[in-house]
Amino acid sequence: MPASATLRANRLCAALFAVMALPAVAQDTATANQTADGVDTLDRIAVTGTRIKRSEAEESLPITAITREKIDQLGITSAEQLLMTLNISGNGSDNLASNAGIVNEEQRGNNGVSGANLRGQGADATLVLLNGRRVATHGLKGRAVDLNSIPFAAIERVEVLRDGASAIYGTDAIGGVINFITKRDFRGAQASAFVDVTEAGGGDAYRTSLLFGHGDLDSDGWNAFGTLSVKRNTILRGSDRDFSNTFQPERGLSPDTRGTPFATVFSLGSTGVGASSLLRNGVLDPAGGATRLTAVNIFNLPGAAGCEAAGPNMGPYGYRLWNSPASRYACAWDYPAAAVIQQPQDSVDFIGRATFRIGSAHEAYVELTASRVEVAKTFEPNQISSSTSTAATALGPTTWYPLNPLTQSTYDAVYNALSGYFGAGQLNYGAPIAYRWRCLPCGPRQIETTTDAYRFVAGIGGMIDGGPLNDWSYDVGLTRASSESESILGSGFHYTDALKQILGSGLINPFLAPGQSQSPEAMAALAAASARGVKLYGGESVLTSVDASISGDLGFFKLPGGDIAMAAGIDLRREEFHFDGDQRTNRRAVFNAPFDDANALGNVRRDIRAAYVEFQLPIFSNFDLNLAGRYDHYSGFGGTTNPKVSFRYRPFDSLLFRGAYSTGFKVPSFNQLFNGVSEVQYTGQDLADPRTCPDGVARANVPGCETIRPVEIFGGKPDLTPEESTQKSLGLVYSPNDRFNIALDAWEIERENTIRSAPRDVLIRYYDLFQDNWIRDASGEVVAIDRRYINSGGSLMRGVELDANLSGELAGGRWNINLNGSYIHEFRTKALESLPYSTNLVDRYVRYFNLPISWKHTLNLGYTRGDWSHSLSQIHRDGYYDEPPASVANGSFIPAGWEPRVDSYTTYNYSVTWTGIKDLKLAFGIKNLLDKDPPFTAHMNDFAAGAAWEPRIADPRGRAYTLLVEYRFW
Repeated sequence: MPASATLRANRLCAALFAVMALPAVAQDTATANQTADGVDTLDRIAVTGTRIKRSEAEESLPITAITREKIDQLGITSAEQLLMTLNISGNGSDNLASNAGIVNEEQRGNNGVSGANLRGQGADATLVLLNGRRVATHGLKGRAVDLNSIPFAAIERVEVLRDGASAIYGTDAIGGVINFITKRDFRGAQASAFVDVTEAGGGDAYRTSLLFGHGDLDSDGWNAFGTLSVKRNTILRGSDRDFSNTFQPERGLSPDTRGTPFATVFSLGSTGVGASSLLRNGVLDPAGGATRLTAVNIFNLPGAAGCEAAGPNMGPYGYRLWNSPASRYACAWDYPAAAVIQQPQDSVDFIGRATFRIGSAHEAYVELTASRVEVAKTFEPNQISSSTSTAATALGPTTWYPLNPLTQSTYDAVYNALSGYFGAGQLNYGAPIAYRWRCLPCGPRQIETTTDAYRFVAGIGGMIDGGPLNDWSYDVGLTRASSESESILGSGFHYTDALKQILGSGLINPFLAPGQSQSPEAMAALAAASARGVKLYGGESVLTSVDASISGDLGFFKLPGGDIAMAAGIDLRREEFHFDGDQRTNRRAVFNAPFDDANALGNVRRDIRAAYVEFQLPIFSNFDLNLAGRYDHYSGFGGTTNPKVSFRYRPFDSLLFRGAYSTGFKVPSFNQLFNGVSEVQYTGQDLADPRTCPDGVARANVPGCETIRPVEIFGGKPDLTPEESTQKSLGLVYSPNDRFNIALDAWEIERENTIRSAPRDVLIRYYDLFQDNWIRDASGEVVAIDRRYINSGGSLMRGVELDANLSGELAGGRWNINLNGSYIHEFRTKALESLPYSTNLVDRYVRYFNLPISWKHTLNLGYTRGDWSHSLSQIHRDGYYDEPPASVANGSFIPAGWEPRVDSYTTYNYSVTWTGIKDLKLAFGIKNLLDKDPPFTAHMNDFAAGAAWEPRIADPRGRAYTLLVEYRFW
């Protein structure tokens, strides 16, 4: 056993004489008081967090339960939408908008995946359950559960344990546990249809479902039911929304691309292949200056029509923002706005359950869940970079625009425009033209991913009659689950050899004037070169588990507060994963296709053996302790023992104190261990060599701080060790009467030995420790940075969660007000274990992962009278300090309209529900009543999705209308 495991075992032994806590799901349902938000706050609820079936234990942990009724009121159609509305959910790249475009290495391959991310700890550190048991992680990455596979139409309620490292379900639940609970039995037939359409068009959602069941457990001794649901999300493009616009240089935002629909002419230098291009070693500006211009678009020359006249979504290149004076006369194209905001998605899912009564005290059950999810991840059209010769990113000099009879008129038009301003002496007439061009005729790039998932559960449970465990309950189950995914190329991808031939011949014209079209011959050649249908990769994640638990009272031993309750169980599971990688037989190259053969994995697996025990100790009538401990043994990593301690103290009927302490243990994922090496070109202009420029920030006027653009190497490392974590919470609940209550819970999560791709800023700041990660050529220039996974440093996050409820009666009806909020007051990281924590990052822009804004809340006003129920909600997200443009960060240029802080984001939703006809339910809603646009942000589009807006915070759909029709036949 590792030293850390031994230490924790000792802690557990000591804790068994002190205090501890719990987590799991009590499958018994208990009556609950619901707030206007549909959240069970104070009274008895079905708890995700304990196996002990006693209501006294339920209040010691902070739990949020969302009913089906509230889900329908909010017009929520998917698990992803639900997570986006929860204030306890982190602001990570876990939805289909934030991972639609440019993503970092962690999200690569997550095509169409939506993840649950509680308290900002990440989708792989949040445990997702379906009816109290695990489901398989997504087949492409094997790291996190895809929420799109959850049978959402069959959900009865959702319970969120806002406390980590469940000692019942598994210690990897660092952020918390979210449990989707479906119906357990049903008789009759029910059909429903739901639409969610936007006023501005695009991004609509449709869902229809059918629920049917038969058999009465009491009279027939059995019940079986099934739910079939079909759902469609339509595409929402950046061009469908005015706020999606990165041509706002006065505010610090401009697209960093010179690959434009009307091509930009480039120079490659005065020697080698560069000497044979039209622009040779760049040109000097006749207006003065010593800078050689190496990127020129003829529409942006002095006296020309301007970049805007060159085609849609074009504008001048922001050379000041990107610190690139050699591109003064270049144009840019708004590629972020051309990306897709919401990916189109089609899904069908089924869940069926059959329960059989055995005698009077036992039930056997089987459950089958199956789903198919189809997602088309769509990118902007390919950039043809014939202006460079880097094999990984370019097509090379053979594709330069030639001078021949086919191209003569276009070639001369480009040459005459350039020579008319720069003079013929600076040009090399007759030489081919190196260029960068956005190939709109190629069509948008699309990756189509299909995921087939299933889960089968068979079990038996009930009450033990007789013997020392008389009146104890038990449950034994076998689970087999799989998620299998396959991604194929859609439109926009072409075979490299054919594309080179088409471009090099001049058949394709990258210098077409606005309004002109490529020739039929050119379009036919592109169609013939299409790689549509080629398989990119595929994978499967498989989970097999056997679990058993018992719970009951230890009647032979009492405490002053009553009987001691106990639960115990075992959990044996096997996790398997394989990734197919590139399956092409001929390996014919496809331009810019993200084949991932380096990460191909055979069948890898790990076995986990776990046992847990839990005690409910009623020390006094008003003071309970709950102790739980779990031992897990992971093949390849050894064993770990993790305790959890919680208490509940009610000094007065109106006041409750509660708290918990637990530890966690999270092993590396298969990808983190075994991923192959991949290289990604660094595209920013802000990086310098830390050996000669200590802060690593590029500044053209500082010797040694010249811009470098190396490749970055990513991949797995088999010698990674597990992460460890500590979770704490302390709260109070005040309920002076039946009309008012308030709950406050402070929490802290600290993670150590965190696994992450080696952060670039750490490799710069501690260059002396990580200089081997900077790979150099023979001349000493940096050509690559090794950023493969490492165990390094840790993180500390602290916050407070609030839930307050007020109710009363008015005009024959009942009104409710609920305020639910989450405040993050500290988020710090450290690069190395030996270092102190960094400056507080709350309200600061963080790339890729969780964006730690300080305050989020939902304020809900509900009113119910007779058959009518109304709900008005305010959803608020605080502002934060934006990521400054490179020119602002280094002080070289500050745009006149640059604002360092992003505005807050507040929207309002309204819904009304009518049940005036028996067996019929109608609900109408308006989302984003005031049609509020997302706030502007100038974050760098080369590193994150969202063109002038932040998809981790805002909903880009605008005002939308929802309608639910639900009818029960019998």
